[in-house]
Amino acid sequence: MSHQAVVSLIASTTTRTGLIVKAALDTNHYETAVKVTDEQLNRLRLTPHSFHGDWNYSLTPRRKN
Repeated sequence: MSHQAVVSLIASTTTRTGLIVKAALDTNHYETAVKVTDEQLNRLRLTPHSFHGDWNYSLTPRRKN
C-alpha cells in the first residue's frame, strides 16, 4: 500500500459525532538514529495520556528553578 493511500484512509475517517480528520503526507527527509542524551531527556516532562499512556504522552519543558 502506498503512503498516499494510507494518508487517504486516515483522512477519510469519520464518526457519528462529527469528528473531522485531516491528514497530509510529509515528504520531508529527517535524520535518523539521532541519539538523545540522558541529560536532554531529563530536561523534558513526559506526561502519559489516560488512553495507552505507554504509547501516547505529551512532552513539555521543565521549568527552570
